[in-house]
Amino acid sequence: MLSLTDRNWSPYAAGVVIGLLQIPAFLLVDTALGASSSFVTAGGFVASLVDPAAAQIDYFAKYMSSGKYFWQSALVIGIALGAFLSATMSGSRRASFSPAWTRMTGVSSLWGRMAMGFAGGFVLLLGARIAGGCTSGHGISGMAQLAVGSTVAVVAMFAGGILTAAMFKKV
Repeated sequence: MLSLTDRNWSPYAAGVVIGLLQIPAFLLVDTALGASSSFVTAGGFVASLVDPAAAQIDYFAKYMSSGKYFWQSALVIGIALGAFLSATMSGSRRASFSPAWTRMTGVSSLWGRMAMGFAGGFVLLLGARIAGGCTSGHGISGMAQLAVGSTVAVVAMFAGGILTAAMFKKV
Protein backbone atom coordinates (compact mmCIF):
# COMPACT_ATOMS: atom_id res chain seq x y z
CA MET A 1 0.00 0.00 0.00
CA LEU A 2 1.28 3.46 -0.90
CA SER A 3 1.88 5.91 1.90
CA LEU A 4 2.74 9.60 1.80
CA THR A 5 5.60 8.89 4.21
CA ASP A 6 7.28 6.39 1.83
CA ARG A 7 10.64 7.64 0.63
CA ASN A 8 10.01 6.36 -2.91
CA TRP A 9 6.93 5.28 -4.78
CA SER A 10 6.93 2.61 -7.42
CA PRO A 11 7.21 4.35 -10.81
CA TYR A 12 4.48 2.03 -12.05
CA ALA A 13 2.06 3.04 -9.28
CA ALA A 14 2.90 6.73 -9.74
CA GLY A 15 2.37 6.36 -13.51
CA VAL A 16 -1.04 4.79 -12.98
CA VAL A 17 -2.06 7.61 -10.60
CA ILE A 18 -0.91 10.28 -13.08
CA GLY A 19 -2.62 8.46 -15.95
CA LEU A 20 -5.88 8.29 -14.01
CA LEU A 21 -5.73 12.06 -13.48
CA GLN A 22 -6.45 12.39 -17.22
CA ILE A 23 -10.02 11.24 -16.63
CA PRO A 24 -11.16 14.09 -14.36
CA ALA A 25 -9.13 16.57 -16.42
CA PHE A 26 -11.06 15.72 -19.58
CA LEU A 27 -14.43 15.27 -17.87
CA LEU A 28 -14.36 18.39 -15.69
CA VAL A 29 -12.41 21.00 -17.64
CA ASP A 30 -12.14 19.50 -21.11
CA THR A 31 -8.36 19.63 -21.19
CA ALA A 32 -5.36 17.38 -20.80
CA LEU A 33 -2.66 17.55 -18.15
CA GLY A 34 0.01 20.08 -19.01
CA ALA A 35 2.00 22.85 -17.41
CA SER A 36 3.58 25.25 -19.90
CA SER A 37 0.38 27.14 -20.67
CA SER A 38 0.08 28.12 -17.01
CA PHE A 39 3.22 30.20 -17.39
CA VAL A 40 1.66 32.02 -20.35
CA THR A 41 -1.42 32.67 -18.19
CA ALA A 42 0.73 34.08 -15.38
CA GLY A 43 2.86 36.06 -17.85
CA GLY A 44 -0.25 37.57 -19.41
CA PHE A 45 -1.59 38.73 -16.06
CA VAL A 46 1.80 40.18 -15.02
CA ALA A 47 2.14 41.95 -18.39
CA SER A 48 -1.37 43.36 -18.07
CA LEU A 49 -0.44 44.90 -14.72
CA VAL A 50 2.28 46.90 -16.46
CA ASP A 51 0.31 47.53 -19.66
CA PRO A 52 -3.44 46.76 -19.62
CA ALA A 53 -3.39 46.51 -23.43
CA ALA A 54 -1.33 43.31 -23.11
CA ALA A 55 -4.55 41.47 -22.24
CA GLN A 56 -5.85 42.33 -25.72
CA ILE A 57 -2.99 40.53 -27.48
CA ASP A 58 -4.50 37.39 -28.99
CA TYR A 59 -1.80 35.10 -27.61
CA PHE A 60 -2.31 36.30 -24.02
CA ALA A 61 -6.09 36.76 -24.29
CA LYS A 62 -6.59 33.09 -25.17
CA TYR A 63 -4.77 31.97 -22.01
CA MET A 64 -6.31 34.59 -19.73
CA SER A 65 -9.98 33.94 -20.55
CA SER A 66 -10.43 30.16 -20.34
CA GLY A 67 -11.04 28.17 -17.16
CA LYS A 68 -8.91 25.30 -18.39
CA TYR A 69 -5.79 27.46 -18.23
CA PHE A 70 -6.58 28.50 -14.66
CA TRP A 71 -6.95 24.81 -13.85
CA GLN A 72 -3.52 24.13 -15.34
CA SER A 73 -2.10 26.98 -13.25
CA ALA A 74 -3.60 25.35 -10.15
CA LEU A 75 -2.03 22.07 -11.27
CA VAL A 76 1.45 23.65 -11.41
CA ILE A 77 1.03 25.19 -7.96
CA GLY A 78 -0.23 21.84 -6.66
CA ILE A 79 2.80 20.03 -8.11
CA ALA A 80 5.17 22.37 -6.28
CA LEU A 81 3.27 22.14 -2.99
CA GLY A 82 2.88 18.37 -3.33
CA ALA A 83 6.59 17.90 -3.98
CA PHE A 84 7.45 20.00 -0.92
CA LEU A 85 4.97 18.12 1.30
CA SER A 86 6.08 14.74 -0.01
CA ALA A 87 9.76 15.50 0.58
CA THR A 88 9.00 16.83 4.06
CA MET A 89 6.71 13.96 5.11
CA SER A 90 9.01 11.25 3.77
CA GLY A 91 12.11 12.77 5.36
CA SER A 92 13.88 13.04 2.01
CA ARG A 93 14.07 16.85 1.93
CA ARG A 94 17.64 18.08 1.56
CA ALA A 95 18.91 21.34 2.94
CA SER A 96 21.85 21.76 0.58
CA PHE A 97 22.65 21.71 -3.10
CA SER A 98 23.98 18.63 -4.79
CA PRO A 99 27.79 18.75 -4.93
CA ALA A 100 27.64 17.26 -8.44
CA TRP A 101 26.21 20.53 -9.80
CA THR A 102 29.05 22.53 -8.27
CA ARG A 103 31.63 20.17 -9.82
CA MET A 104 29.95 20.25 -13.25
CA THR A 105 29.26 23.96 -13.47
CA GLY A 106 31.71 25.58 -11.08
CA VAL A 107 28.84 27.66 -9.66
CA SER A 108 28.53 27.51 -5.89
CA SER A 109 26.75 30.72 -4.84
CA LEU A 110 22.99 30.86 -4.30
CA TRP A 111 22.61 33.78 -6.74
CA GLY A 112 24.63 31.97 -9.38
CA ARG A 113 22.51 28.86 -9.02
CA MET A 114 19.31 30.91 -9.15
CA ALA A 115 20.50 32.67 -12.32
CA MET A 116 21.45 29.33 -13.88
CA GLY A 117 18.06 27.85 -12.89
CA PHE A 118 16.17 30.84 -14.28
CA ALA A 119 18.08 30.76 -17.57
CA GLY A 120 17.57 27.01 -17.92
CA GLY A 121 13.89 27.29 -17.06
CA PHE A 122 13.42 30.13 -19.53
CA VAL A 123 15.02 28.15 -22.37
CA LEU A 124 13.00 25.06 -21.43
CA LEU A 125 9.74 27.01 -21.35
CA LEU A 126 10.53 28.79 -24.62
CA GLY A 127 11.12 25.42 -26.27
CA ALA A 128 7.91 24.05 -24.78
CA ARG A 129 5.85 26.89 -26.17
CA ILE A 130 7.50 26.60 -29.59
CA ALA A 131 6.81 22.84 -29.57
CA GLY A 132 3.16 23.45 -28.73
CA GLY A 133 3.36 21.86 -25.29
CA CYS A 134 5.62 20.79 -22.47
CA THR A 135 7.06 17.43 -21.50
CA SER A 136 4.06 16.63 -19.33
CA GLY A 137 1.63 17.72 -22.03
CA HIS A 138 3.29 15.67 -24.74
CA GLY A 139 4.54 12.77 -22.62
CA ILE A 140 1.50 12.18 -20.46
CA SER A 141 -1.45 13.63 -22.31
CA GLY A 142 -0.36 13.46 -25.93
CA MET A 143 0.89 9.90 -25.69
CA ALA A 144 -2.33 8.90 -23.86
CA GLN A 145 -4.25 10.24 -26.87
CA LEU A 146 -1.89 8.40 -29.27
CA ALA A 147 -0.82 11.68 -30.89
CA VAL A 148 1.98 11.13 -33.41
CA GLY A 149 3.50 14.59 -32.79
CA SER A 150 3.68 13.90 -29.06
CA THR A 151 5.34 10.54 -29.67
CA VAL A 152 7.98 12.22 -31.82
CA ALA A 153 8.46 14.92 -29.17
CA VAL A 154 8.94 12.33 -26.40
CA VAL A 155 11.45 10.36 -28.47
CA ALA A 156 13.38 13.61 -29.10
CA MET A 157 13.27 14.48 -25.38
CA PHE A 158 14.65 11.10 -24.38
CA ALA A 159 17.36 11.29 -27.05
CA GLY A 160 18.34 14.78 -25.85
CA GLY A 161 18.38 13.61 -22.25
CA ILE A 162 20.57 10.61 -23.04
CA LEU A 163 23.02 12.77 -25.02
CA THR A 164 23.17 15.39 -22.27
CA ALA A 165 23.76 12.73 -19.60
CA ALA A 166 26.54 11.24 -21.71
CA MET A 167 28.20 14.65 -22.08
CA PHE A 168 27.94 15.41 -18.34
CA LYS A 169 29.30 11.97 -17.47
CA LYS A 170 32.59 12.96 -19.12
CA VAL A 171 32.86 16.12 -16.93
